[in-house]
Amino acid sequence: MTAKTMSLGPVMLDVAGTELTDDDRRRLTHPLAGGVILFSRNYSSPEQLVRLTADIHALRNPALIIAVDHEGGRVQRFREGFTAIPPMRELGRAWDVNPQHARQLAHEVGFILAAELRAHGIDLSLAPVLDVDYGASGVIGDRALHSDPRAIAELAHTLVQGFKQAGMSAVGKHFPGHGHVRADSHHEVPVDDRPYPEIETNDLVPFRRTIDAGLGGIMPAHVIYPRVDSRPAGFSPVWLKQVLRGELGFDGVVFSDDLSMEGASVVGGVIERAEAALAAGCDMVLVCNNPRTVDELLGGFSYPISAVSLARLARMHGRQNAENMVKLREDARYAQALHAIAGIGVRDGELPLGS
Repeated sequence: MTAKTMSLGPVMLDVAGTELTDDDRRRLTHPLAGGVILFSRNYSSPEQLVRLTADIHALRNPALIIAVDHEGGRVQRFREGFTAIPPMRELGRAWDVNPQHARQLAHEVGFILAAELRAHGIDLSLAPVLDVDYGASGVIGDRALHSDPRAIAELAHTLVQGFKQAGMSAVGKHFPGHGHVRADSHHEVPVDDRPYPEIETNDLVPFRRTIDAGLGGIMPAHVIYPRVDSRPAGFSPVWLKQVLRGELGFDGVVFSDDLSMEGASVVGGVIERAEAALAAGCDMVLVCNNPRTVDELLGGFSYPISAVSLARLARMHGRQNAENMVKLREDARYAQALHAIAGIGVRDGELPLGS
């Protein structure tokens, strides 16, 4: 099939299963579509994943951006045939013992995570989590690198460098910080009552540092910070235009968090949510796990994506990568990285990664 020549749109959506259906193809060739996010249901084997990503990329020119939440620990969508990436908290524990060694480990983890995804045709992982762990948020928990913003900043910096070495941009989340609230924005509307100076002094530190390191994308939180703005951060021009673009100087892609989440419900229906997120400063909005909602958006929404957003999105396509996992396993750099991270998180009596 000949790829359709059409610009990327501002919507990232999902697909049903391990191969494309007619409905998937219809949605993915809609002018509003610009990316695809994959989940565990889209994976059965490394070979199947390579076929699926190739089919998605072959639909359009320029190709749709393929993303996945592949952070490690409990948020790792592909497992069989992939290295088991430890929870990012393990890097924080390594930092407490030896910061220099922890930086090296973070670089190697970033390289392995990204290199394996690139070998399967994935353009980017929506990682790393840059939230500060205040011990309050169960949905963040050990996804957070540390409770010290400066430790997070240093570890995230080297994680991003590891991603880059493997040909992948990194996407930091959840701006300006989800770690201080107990409510889970998947199911509730979290509210963080702290004043801006407190957030700036703590939670913005990892974002500022990784932006300076060349962070490619950022995902804002579906959290309301009422002492800054009455709207959730992902729908707030104050947070996205004034703080993120203005004060922090970020010029990468802003991806909304999933508009199907309860944390987005205060804005209205899916069309109102997409309009508000894009008007606030998002370049691309995510709508996942609800085909009826996706069809509602594609059928009732019109949005002329800007040239600036298109240029930003073009930078999110994956770059050089191993042709397949066989070739990657022959790469001495990959073997060295695997060896380096083998003992992360190992407790007495356990076997290291790769055993």
